[in-house]
Amino acid sequence: MSVLNTSEIGISTFYLVGIPGMEPASIWVSIPICLMYIAAILGNCTILLLIKKEPALHEPMYYFLSMLAFSDLGLSLSSLPTMLRVFLFNAPEISPNACFAQEFFIHEFSAMESSVLLIMSFDGFIAICNPLRYMSILSSARVIQIGLAFSLKNVLLILPFPFTLKHLRYCKKKHLSHSYCLHQDVMKLACSDNKVNVVYGLSVALTGILDITFIFMSYVLILKAVLSIASQRERLKVLNTCVSHICAVLIFCVPIISLAVVYRFAKHSSPIVRIFMADVFLMVPPLMNPIVYCVKSQQIRSLVLGKLCQNQS
Repeated sequence: MSVLNTSEIGISTFYLVGIPGMEPASIWVSIPICLMYIAAILGNCTILLLIKKEPALHEPMYYFLSMLAFSDLGLSLSSLPTMLRVFLFNAPEISPNACFAQEFFIHEFSAMESSVLLIMSFDGFIAICNPLRYMSILSSARVIQIGLAFSLKNVLLILPFPFTLKHLRYCKKKHLSHSYCLHQDVMKLACSDNKVNVVYGLSVALTGILDITFIFMSYVLILKAVLSIASQRERLKVLNTCVSHICAVLIFCVPIISLAVVYRFAKHSSPIVRIFMADVFLMVPPLMNPIVYCVKSQQIRSLVLGKLCQNQS
């Protein structure tokens, strides 16, 4: 029987988990979570609206930034419903199909963010190493083609996740480890053979490692080009253009690497540590990226301040 038509689920409900031991205070935990989500959604929507409406921002760098904002917005909206249900309404139940759908969108937007950060690193490399041909290499049509190609790649990469999970049989274990569904978390509940899920999950993780590797290589080439500039003032000026992207890469990569290290080398650590680090991975990049780009990008900062002053007057 086809994987697409086979469902061996033996239970009707999974149970999400908030923060163990803090159930009585979950309503208070929900307050900062709600504030972070509101700030992330407003910040990324602001970035998208500014880039759409302001002709001065119709450049490849800002088109890629809009892709990053869209990924962050999707990541926030994917995890928000269940986190609010768990912490605000104390309703941890979720149906298997809803769980599979959520894990698809969370992994899809995470993969998309990784791809956009890679694209932005190449954008910076071309801008610094080949500035005279920058606009001809990254024309508007080519930017759209790059965005669509990477989006399609990520959809095809993550699409098997929910179908392979649906093919598994779930018997007794019902409790997940987080307040949202992740592929590696759901497949551990299965009482049937999940080797296909493990192998495919590792292959998807390897594509993320390749993204990080190519980002690192692009910055090695950028640094080499910067060091060839005679003027120290010009070196600092060029490096300053990369600060926003470097911050975005660190905000995205550090929680993932830290979480992987904890799962690999600190298996007996408190589950609160793993839950906290997984929540940081989902909540901090969408919150911090708009702040970083508003602070470091003079054009975006000026437009935001101009809009605020205009509204006050």
